[in-house]
Order: sequence, then structure tokens, then C-alpha cells
Amino acid sequence: MHRYKELEIWKKSRLFCSQIYAITSKFPSDEKFGLTNQLRRASVSIPSNIAEGSSRSSNKDFSRFLEIAIGSAYEVETQLLIASDLGFVNTEELEIIANELNEIIKMISRFRTTLKI
Repeated sequence: MHRYKELEIWKKSRLFCSQIYAITSKFPSDEKFGLTNQLRRASVSIPSNIAEGSSRSSNKDFSRFLEIAIGSAYEVETQLLIASDLGFVNTEELEIIANELNEIIKMISRFRTTLKI
């Protein structure tokens, strides 16, 4: 069992989630139940799956939850690109948040490889 609160991937993805909330707070109000909700749920899913997976009794189970976290990260990336296409996120903001997300994906992937399955 891992202590998720000590994992850098959990800390970083938790902060990323806060950034997504800040970005989506500027979206049009009619997107409250659309992209805003989707982005927030997917971003919350990243640290949540890391935390849930860390409680599992086997590294194989933990690895599966990390895989789900990566899937959620790609979901966020797609939704951010759509938000950009719709003009809800400017190019500079998209580049910064996308780089942060890619760093998280790489960190999770590297961490997965260290688990002995």
C-alpha cells in the first residue's frame, strides 16, 4: 500500500485540478452542464484514481487505477482542445495547461513502470 498524499503525482494532479476549476470558471454560463462539468469531473478523476489505487492491496490493481488516471488526463486534454476551438481558452493558456498535463501524464507513466506487478 502506498501513501498517496506523499506521491508527487497525486500532489501535482491535485493542483492541476484547481487550475482546471479556475479556467472553467471563465467559461460561458450556458456551459455549466457541458464542457465545464466534463472538464472538472475528468480533472478530479486524475488524483482520485491515484488515491483510490494506492489503497489497493496489489501493485497490479494500483497500476490499473493509474492507467485510468492517464485515460482521464487524455480526456481532459481533448476537452481543453475543444474549449480552445470554441474560444473559451486562449492559445497561451492552452499551451501552459497542456504542458502541465503532459508532465503529469509522463510522471504517472514513469511511476507505473516502477511498480512490480
